[in-house]
Amino acid sequence: MVNNLEQGFFGIGIQNGKTPENLGVLWRSAQNMGASFIFTIGNRYAKQACDTHKATGAMPYFHYENFTEFYKNLPKGAQLVGVELNEKAVPLETFTHPRRCVYLLGAEDHGLSKTAIEKSHFLVKFKSTLSLNVSVAGSIIMYDRQAKLTF
Repeated sequence: MVNNLEQGFFGIGIQNGKTPENLGVLWRSAQNMGASFIFTIGNRYAKQACDTHKATGAMPYFHYENFTEFYKNLPKGAQLVGVELNEKAVPLETFTHPRRCVYLLGAEDHGLSKTAIEKSHFLVKFKSTLSLNVSVAGSIIMYDRQAKLTF
């Protein structure tokens, strides 16, 4: 359960998600890991059979047509954390999660857009030579946040 008197929150979402199944699995994990909201950029939401906990009814869901619209609507004080295999990205093992942030994942086949990478306050990566399934990557990020929670 989210304690609204504590400082800090996070949201998590996907830019141009490849498959609807990935969304449902990510949202189920987000609900279990204490996300404050979920979102998509680009591809639209459709009911997900694998969202068995009905996350979109339990927390706010936002859809943005494009990255520019999403970026204009970042919550005040939130930092954007892009999850991407990129030479500028820091390893998740050494990353300190911001108190207020939004995690942005890209589709497995294309990753994040160039603009999303440039606008991210932080870039985080895994010890992996190949991309991970987006819902798996998001679940790992949220688990790491929860395990390191010190605020």
